[in-house]
Formats: sequence, structure tokens, C-alpha cells
Amino acid sequence: MFDYKHFFDDYCKERSLDLHLSFDMPSDYETACGTFDPASKTVFINAEHLNAKPDYEKAFFLFHELRHASQYLCPEHFGSEIHRSLRYVIGYDGTCYKLVNGHYISCKLDGNEDYFTNLYLGQPHEVDANTFAYEQVKQLYGDSKELKALFDFWMPRHPLPAHAYDLIFSQIDKSISCISPLEKTL
Repeated sequence: MFDYKHFFDDYCKERSLDLHLSFDMPSDYETACGTFDPASKTVFINAEHLNAKPDYEKAFFLFHELRHASQYLCPEHFGSEIHRSLRYVIGYDGTCYKLVNGHYISCKLDGNEDYFTNLYLGQPHEVDANTFAYEQVKQLYGDSKELKALFDFWMPRHPLPAHAYDLIFSQIDKSISCISPLEKTL
């Protein structure tokens, strides 16, 4: 049985992070493997969803979310591209969010699911978290074709240059600026 708490505690101790670990996924994340909530400093892992998965896969998602925790809480350790991209969430269906004054404001952009999936996977903070998770798991369990396939699955199929994200983030900003102040508070 994979010991999430052991690896979680080691990571937090090595980096002097004060985080919480929860296996109760927040609403709207019931099918996700994990998520990090910067407001509560909580790493959520969907252990029930991952129950039948091999340990290397469980470790991958734990380290992925722990890396997001570091990105949010220790931005000085990361480049400006990662720091900027953390303010944006790009959903597979074109629903996008921007973090403004501690709250997410949503908008909907036009495009197909393949396009937005590639955008999501290619966000600088996602590429960094997936690469970090892959390297950590490789150290623990060794490299394997299964681990490499998992890593490749979570990487963009068609990597985009940084300026492409500048354009997408500008689109999100423009869409959000069209939302009335009342709608932004809902």
C-alpha cells in the first residue's frame, strides 16, 4: 500500500512547507486525481480513484500536486512564466479562470477540446509539475516504459511557444474585463 503521508511529510519537511493533506476531494474535483488549494494550503489526493493504480502512478500525482504547492507558496524559486501562468486555469472545454484578488473569475473561450487540452497540458506550471513528478518517481521506482507513458500522457502533444500563452492569457483578460462587476462577485 502506497504511503502518501510518508512522502508528503518528507517533502514538506525538506522544503519547510506547512501544508495539509486530504483525501476528501473538493466538489467539482471528484474525478480528478488530485488538486492543490492555495487558500487552505491543502493537497487533495483522490486515493479512492487511484486505489487500483500502481504505486508509481500514485506517487506521480502526489508529487505533481506537491510541486504546485511549492509553485504557489514559494514563487521566488520559479521563473516568471510559471509565476504568471499560476493565475490562470485553462479547462479542457474552453472554460478558463483567472485568479483576481483571491477569487477565480471565469470566462468561456471558443475552440475544440483537443485545442484546450493541449493548452492545459502545456501551461508552464503544468509542464513543470509533471516533469518534477516524473523525476521524483523515477528516483523512487526507477524508469520504466509505463512511467514514461504516464509522463508523456500528461505532456502537451503539440508544445506551444511562450508567446502563444501570452496571447491566450490576453484573451482571458479581455473576456474577463467584459464581465460586469456584479457578475465577478457571484
